[in-house]
Amino acid sequence: MAYLVLKSVHIIAVISWMAGIFYLPRLYVYHADSVLGSEQSNTFKIMERRLLRAIMNPAMIVTWITGIIIAVQGSWYSQPWFIAKFVLVLVMSGFHAFLSFARKAFEADKNQRSSSQFRILNEIPTVLLIGIVFLVILKPF
Repeated sequence: MAYLVLKSVHIIAVISWMAGIFYLPRLYVYHADSVLGSEQSNTFKIMERRLLRAIMNPAMIVTWITGIIIAVQGSWYSQPWFIAKFVLVLVMSGFHAFLSFARKAFEADKNQRSSSQFRILNEIPTVLLIGIVFLVILKPF
């Protein structure tokens, strides 16, 4: 029963993290087109900060903690499919860090990326998520 609760918490955390990691770059798309110092720009700053700090960061931490516990309990850490999944989760975490740095640039009114660049970057987590889900479900190797 404890394993199922842990797995449930992990899935909830992953869904929460992914919701934020899909939404934050979309906010950046619109923020990049807003006028510096405008009320709209300041509203985006608040939304981005709250999304990252209140949802994404805690969800990522819970995802990592529960994921590591599940991997150890299942002795999956040496399985090739798990190693591939782990690499993709590391890349996703790196993307999360990139989004954090981008938020700080927006906060300081120093963003250098265009809305088009953020539209392209918004596809990265989708590709990573597809790979992670297929690895976890299919365990192809």
